[in-house]
Amino acid sequence: MSAVYDCSLPESRAEGLAAAAGAVRSSRLVVLPTDTVYGIGADAFDAGAVRSLLRAKHRGPDMPVGVLVGSWSTVDGLVLGMPPQARTLIEAFWPGDLSLVLPHAPSLQWDLGSTQGTVMLRMPLHPVALELLREVGPMAVSSANVSGQPPAANAQEAQDQLGESVAVYLDGGPSGDPVPSSIVDLTGDEPVLLRAGAVSADAVSEVLGFPVTVPS
Repeated sequence: MSAVYDCSLPESRAEGLAAAAGAVRSSRLVVLPTDTVYGIGADAFDAGAVRSLLRAKHRGPDMPVGVLVGSWSTVDGLVLGMPPQARTLIEAFWPGDLSLVLPHAPSLQWDLGSTQGTVMLRMPLHPVALELLREVGPMAVSSANVSGQPPAANAQEAQDQLGESVAVYLDGGPSGDPVPSSIVDLTGDEPVLLRAGAVSADAVSEVLGFPVTVPS
């Protein structure tokens, strides 16, 4: 049976974070609040747990899962080199609403779906999410909804869609406007804005010092 923890109460928050960490380490799924929408997450290095995440969302490996991290320094161990533009964007927008697509380190034993050698990384600006990530390490996280349905803006909406497929729900209150993160692809010669979300193309361009490419 799923457990729900109200993270607005200190004791419940501590119990919930401990339960969520235990669930992640036991290959189970958790729902956590982020600064964009609620996410469903699993240990990024546990292929079976990631497959369970995709099943819970009724989604296939053709739509790979991104990874949330709890600190800037974590990224260095996950990617195949860190281009200067990535560091510039991380310093400007992390923790926050910008996801970066980078070539992942070939030595990593993970299966996030059909990523073609890349990984999408983000450090969320939410205290509950950051505390969990710093406890368990990188997590594979996708929006907490069944594929094709609206993303969950609170824990109840996530539970209504995902039910008992999730072991622990961390209720951090409403997420605010359910706007997804923006995505910048840094795997090519020039940065490409794959999705304009909470961070605008103009904001990314201003930080980089030149216009970011936006696919037509």
